[in-house]
Amino acid sequence: MSNAKTGDNVKIHYTGTLNDGTQFDSSAGREPLEFELGSGQVIPGFDKAVEGMAVGDQKSVNIPAEDAYGPRHEQMIQEVPKSALPDDLVPEEGMALRAQQPNGQALNLTVTAVGDDSITVDGNHPLAGQALNFDIELVAIG
Repeated sequence: MSNAKTGDNVKIHYTGTLNDGTQFDSSAGREPLEFELGSGQVIPGFDKAVEGMAVGDQKSVNIPAEDAYGPRHEQMIQEVPKSALPDDLVPEEGMALRAQQPNGQALNLTVTAVGDDSITVDGNHPLAGQALNFDIELVAIG
């Protein structure tokens, strides 16, 4: 039986939780997640966890923030004047926005506060700065 290695297409079932037990994602009830091992399609710690597994193997791993979505960066939290927003946008806390960076790349933002004249947005990934726990089952290689 072969083990998963870089370049293999793999299919896995998983459940992701935070250290406090809060579940943030799961493939339960869905098709397994399919990705190419080592291609950067998933967080680095997830690639490392699946590498070497054989079909049918199950494991639980804790992935530190550095190997997940990285640390939180305070400079990614900014206050934006409401006058800079489109006229038809009514911002609400928790709302997802998308901005264009000077280099043309899209940046996903989350509205974290709404004031009278401005809003506060956070460009960090919602899971940045957190260790992630995954229960993983490799269901196919190939």
